[in-house]
Amino acid sequence: MKTFCTIPFVSNFVKEPSFYSRFSPLLFHRFIQMASNTPIENSIRTKLSQDLNAVHLDIINESYMHNVPKGSETHFKVVVVSERFNGLPLIKRHRMVNDVLKDELSNGVHALSIVAKTPEQWASSDKNVEPSPNCRGGFGK
Repeated sequence: MKTFCTIPFVSNFVKEPSFYSRFSPLLFHRFIQMASNTPIENSIRTKLSQDLNAVHLDIINESYMHNVPKGSETHFKVVVVSERFNGLPLIKRHRMVNDVLKDELSNGVHALSIVAKTPEQWASSDKNVEPSPNCRGGFGK
């Protein structure tokens, strides 16, 4: 199948021409524009989806909660549910996520909060993720 879009996150969904008929041209343009404005988030989504074969994935950009310019992509929370976490302690799950995202963590992502669950854990949970604490200003303030 030919991919008609070069934006990684979007190209996962744009595999055939019939995809375009589902959206008005304006809505599709906004979708592409939105995806291209969040390259780090898109990279995180693509890598975790593919490398961990995530069955559920939430990427939450928490940069707005910190003293960074508007539109920054520096602070993220990820909720990853994967069969690959079965039988692994939490620390190994976190290491797997950190390893998948090593490029992002060394090139601009300052903070990464990780919720890593097995499908069974996710199914039996209330699906609510605790909010991150307010920024304290850094440097022990």
